[in-house]
Amino acid sequence: MIPRVINSDFIKSAQSLRDSIDDTVSEVVFLGRSNVGKSSTINGLTSRKNLAKSSATPGKTQLINFFNIKYRYDDKDWSIRFVDLPGFGYAKVSKELKNIWQKNLVEFIKHRVSIRVFIHLRDARHPNAKIDRDVEEYISKFIRGDQLYLNIFTKIDKLNQKERTLLKKAFPNSIVISNLKRSGYDRVHKQIFKHIFGV
Repeated sequence: MIPRVINSDFIKSAQSLRDSIDDTVSEVVFLGRSNVGKSSTINGLTSRKNLAKSSATPGKTQLINFFNIKYRYDDKDWSIRFVDLPGFGYAKVSKELKNIWQKNLVEFIKHRVSIRVFIHLRDARHPNAKIDRDVEEYISKFIRGDQLYLNIFTKIDKLNQKERTLLKKAFPNSIVISNLKRSGYDRVHKQIFKHIFGV
């Protein structure tokens, strides 16, 4: 049985931890480079076309966006939140703004009590990008025992079979998805559900 998202709504945008929504509900945080397909992934997982707005300009989204997510599993409803963080890298903003923005993000991911799952979206064509390695290493220094860190590779349809095999070998615990073919979502839902609700 696969947990299904039956309802999803945008709640609010925040600039930092201070103006964020109350941390009373378990949260799944999406982080990744600016052009990795975060909006498409959130829209794909919720089966909503425009829940998360994607921007034509990489690095344009500079706010923390919160979404209410209702799952149905075993004839019961279960509520969590998805949190879309600003993309890192590529942002064509002033240095001062970038510093404030990064400080706000770091504060959020370090001190937000309700984060239970980090979903790190990575481009399957560039699995070893330095910026992704740096982010993973950084979070590994303060991740709590009740938090799960998931590497999810997007754009898997752009790889041939040999490249896919090598990727799986290098990242055995990762999940691969294609937003184009809408594949791999079930595994993501299962991981989220198992970790947060233990079922």
